[in-house]
Amino acid sequence: MTKLYNDPAEFSDDQLEGFVDLYSDRLAQVPGGVISLPPKTPQVAVIVGGGSGHYPAFAGLVGPGFASGAVVGNIFTSPSAAHVYSVAKAADQGKGVVLTFGNYAGDNMNFGIAAKMLKAEGIDTRIVVVTDDIASDPDFQKRRGIAGDFTVFKAMGAAAAAGKSLDEVERLGNLTNLRTRTLGVAFSGCTMPGATTPLFDVAEGQMGVGLGIHGEPGIRDDARPEAEELGKLLVRTVLKDAPDSPGGRIGVIVNGLGTTKYEELFLLYRTIAPLLREAGYEIVDPEVGELVTSLDMGGVSLTVLWLDDELEPLWTADAYAAAYRKQSAPLGTIEETYEATATSVDEESLVEASPAALDVAGSIREVARQVAELMRDQEDYLGEIDSFAGDGDHGRGMVRGSEAALTTIDEAPQKAGPSALLRAGGRSWAMQAGGTSGVLWGASLEAAANRIDDAADRLEPTDLVQAVRAFADSMVTLGGAKVGDKTLLDALLPFADALEESEAPLAEAWSEATRVAKDSAEKTSELRPQKGRARPLAEKSVGHPDPGAVSMAMILELIGQSL
Repeated sequence: MTKLYNDPAEFSDDQLEGFVDLYSDRLAQVPGGVISLPPKTPQVAVIVGGGSGHYPAFAGLVGPGFASGAVVGNIFTSPSAAHVYSVAKAADQGKGVVLTFGNYAGDNMNFGIAAKMLKAEGIDTRIVVVTDDIASDPDFQKRRGIAGDFTVFKAMGAAAAAGKSLDEVERLGNLTNLRTRTLGVAFSGCTMPGATTPLFDVAEGQMGVGLGIHGEPGIRDDARPEAEELGKLLVRTVLKDAPDSPGGRIGVIVNGLGTTKYEELFLLYRTIAPLLREAGYEIVDPEVGELVTSLDMGGVSLTVLWLDDELEPLWTADAYAAAYRKQSAPLGTIEETYEATATSVDEESLVEASPAALDVAGSIREVARQVAELMRDQEDYLGEIDSFAGDGDHGRGMVRGSEAALTTIDEAPQKAGPSALLRAGGRSWAMQAGGTSGVLWGASLEAAANRIDDAADRLEPTDLVQAVRAFADSMVTLGGAKVGDKTLLDALLPFADALEESEAPLAEAWSEATRVAKDSAEKTSELRPQKGRARPLAEKSVGHPDPGAVSMAMILELIGQSL
């Protein structure tokens, strides 16, 4: 829902005033919209437009290499013919004008009337209508214009900036439209400023397939799939509608409709890009982000522009608009000059492990598998207790860390000893888990590894006790916490102390120390956090155990069972 407004009826005008003030170094406001400051050399004026609510379209696409002006109507409403005329007349540089917009009845009427008004004054004016929405009609000429607006506007803006004639700019705009296809899906409807309900609803777990950007629902509702299946649907449907003689190079847009997060769009592109390549296409300068939106609609769309020798230079050309920048300086000269931290076991650097060490290494491999399985089983619970005063990601972080360590340990050569396995597993844990906990676990596993000699003929119980102490000391040194701060140390340090003090055999001593760790972890419910993200919300944490202490106790108990 749009929450910031004064008079809802004035929303479009009010936001445009703020926009123009912000970008006054490159734009000027005229009645009905904005125009770019004129270039040094006169060129064809490309005028884009439609209703508000689609930013960056339309005003955000005005600038060198893109549109010369934008006509901005009320939300989802065609601008008046008078406003179209006003913007086009102000932007005209004596080389003619192209009016371009999505294929909607109101836009067709008002831009058409404005074109007649301009022609009556001797200004050569052309119209290019965008019809990229494959879901809206089988007849290409009757389709709506949605995110394909961007490709058509971009091509004509680049052609005009390159000094091409009015005839050529018009022709290239129509050619771009003929070679552009889009399909969108909606997860939620959009709400007009001042309204309390969206223009349409999408049921929980559903999505509207074939949405419009003026708040129109999809042509059908489907169950909302995971990102991978949605990517397959979008690619399959768009490619099925490919133009004749498409060629092998494409421009691609994964567009957010208003409230879909950029990270979600990147996730979707992760599926879309390989599928397009598998279909035989080479992707050129892809765009992922919000380019043509619909207020606060939740949803995404996929646009494909099939390039040719004429269109590719226009798609890749420089542009400098308020909401879009492109610089064609090549990045191919950049070379990788860094080396990622090694997380695998380097076979050549391995110390020859003794039979005793290899026996322990076999146990570590099995324990790593069990720890990863345990963390997967407990992920939701650990996330739940972390959410009371933290960000709820502890379970996910422990799963990522333990699975990364397991993968590295599984892939290690069979001749790797326990020290080599723990060191490499720790590095993988730190690299993949994220957060403070991940770094602490990774570095502390390495510290424990440093207390084990892979070449030793015999490994004593005291070696394991010393490795535990090294692990705990690393946690203290790096984390800067102490017992009572409501962290994983509240379970780990009592465990390490109890293990060192015990005179019982190792398995029995470990079991006794585990009971101490579990009891200490439970008692963290009474504490207020003094470190980490939970500290500002200390009161909310009271009554709930620390997730790090709980997961630590779980893992210590599991290791004890293997002993």
